[in-house]
Amino acid sequence: MKQLIFLFLLISHCCFSQESFFRYNLVGYLPNESKSALFVSKKPLTRLVVLVKALENKEVHLISPRPASQTWEPFGYYYDLDFSKITEPGAYYLKTTDGAVRSKEFMIGNYPTYQEDILYFMRTQRCGYNPYLDKECHQLDGRTFFGPLPDSSYLDARGGWHDAGDQLKYLITGSNATARMLLAYEWAPDKFGDKVNALGKPGANGVPDVLDEARWGLDWIHNLHPAPGQLYHQVADDRDHRGFKLPHQDNADYGWGPNSQRPVYFATGKPQGAGKYQSEATGIANIAGRSAAAMALGYRHFFKLDKEYAKKCLKAAEDLYRMGKEKEGYQQGNSYGAPYRYMEDTWADDMEWAAAELYKATKGKKYLNDAISYARQANTTSWMEMDTAAHYQMYPYNNLGHYVLWEAGPGRFKKELADYYRHNLLRIQKKAELNPYGVGHLFIWCSNNLAVAVVTQAHLYERMTGDTQFRPLMLAHRDWLLGRNPWGTSMFTGLPDKGDTPVDVHMPFWRLQKKQIPGSLVDGPLWESIHGKMLGIKLSQPDEYAAFQPPHVKYHDDWADYSTNEPTMDGSADAIFMMALFSRTPEKNKE
Repeated sequence: MKQLIFLFLLISHCCFSQESFFRYNLVGYLPNESKSALFVSKKPLTRLVVLVKALENKEVHLISPRPASQTWEPFGYYYDLDFSKITEPGAYYLKTTDGAVRSKEFMIGNYPTYQEDILYFMRTQRCGYNPYLDKECHQLDGRTFFGPLPDSSYLDARGGWHDAGDQLKYLITGSNATARMLLAYEWAPDKFGDKVNALGKPGANGVPDVLDEARWGLDWIHNLHPAPGQLYHQVADDRDHRGFKLPHQDNADYGWGPNSQRPVYFATGKPQGAGKYQSEATGIANIAGRSAAAMALGYRHFFKLDKEYAKKCLKAAEDLYRMGKEKEGYQQGNSYGAPYRYMEDTWADDMEWAAAELYKATKGKKYLNDAISYARQANTTSWMEMDTAAHYQMYPYNNLGHYVLWEAGPGRFKKELADYYRHNLLRIQKKAELNPYGVGHLFIWCSNNLAVAVVTQAHLYERMTGDTQFRPLMLAHRDWLLGRNPWGTSMFTGLPDKGDTPVDVHMPFWRLQKKQIPGSLVDGPLWESIHGKMLGIKLSQPDEYAAFQPPHVKYHDDWADYSTNEPTMDGSADAIFMMALFSRTPEKNKE
């Protein structure tokens, strides 16, 4: 009889564990922040949950689950688990009191220096010389179109970063990535080490690696700005999409043969397209403004390291800013044979950012006055105000000009700038109340970038005001990216190293070499209403997350799903500061 009872309990526990799961931040939590996990199940939870300190296998906190107010299919029951009172650093895990369901271990304590892993990924995306491969690629970039030179004239457009799993290069994203790395260093200078030289090869060179990587971007912007009043915005187009290939073995043919010259598109501020599809464009202020902001930041950060280079950056910043003022409006990305392109349609935020950075660099009052004017024009304009948006419609996903101007501008204007952020965040908070995960970002293409934007904006708002009301919102979006989501996976490749992370990604290094590059942020989940209409998606293997998929939001760890599982250069760059914010200081940087 006892054997029958034991067998019944064993079967019951197996069934329960298959239908019930913990969802939590796979990396962990800082000691003094709020800490929460979810228990998701297909039947009610009748047990308590206990937090166990892993090293001693000691139960340290008994948790009374609180039913969540919202649920997502396919699970009918969600329970919030709060263990904020536990602050002692160490490894922990969660389990039900009967031991039927157990999480893997996670940490309480500062994060490892994951910002350095993201910088490693950025180096693998370098174009021109790639230190990961130790190969030169795309040395013939490129041949100009739509510009002041005759079509097919040569222009040195080497450098920059490959955009994602493909090998296109966009100033739209490259300018933002460059500026974001410079800001990350400015906001958290002690969180970055020096392990590589300017080429990205091992060996310290006296320059923090984040500045080396930012300079790679600055150099490329200089190439795309070859003379006053001239700016190019894109290298290559979707003719690149000819399967997976290593950068130095690019088989794309733009009319000059495989692995040869590629087109370089001049920023005219007017619709462009060399093939079937035409972009929309009304000006160039988005890319000119962001590039000017990056250059002004470069001036300030490199002035003590390389004064002549810094002066070159400032001169470029002033000319790029002037160009943006002369052609206010936006330039979009160009496509050739597919309808997908970067559809940015905002620009006042970029000009505000540029003016604010130039004011910090020069103290010129004209820049301050312009920054205030552009700030009021941008106001609360943001994807955060919308229920959906086109691909990269309101890029970049934070108006960083508001924060930079808040730092530099007059005291009487500071509250107005903070209120813009607050207005956006209240909108996200309202959406976050409608699901059990407490997140309010949109599940459009590159949704993970939007989650990073919420983390960044909530933190900057707190810096501006001291108001902590959005800290739970910030942590919910961070935790979503690191495992507290329906699939129980981190959205960063290889982070944490012992957790569930994207593996079968839409990247040539994985597909051709079976090498995983840690530190890249993948695109992220998509609404099924969008995902179901994406062209050319057919999974290469059975969906390992099939049992967890909500009917309205989809994510796949499958290389064939380029819409949810492709690492992106710009999204990863955006996340560098987020990781630095929660990480420990590198050992060699400590006194």
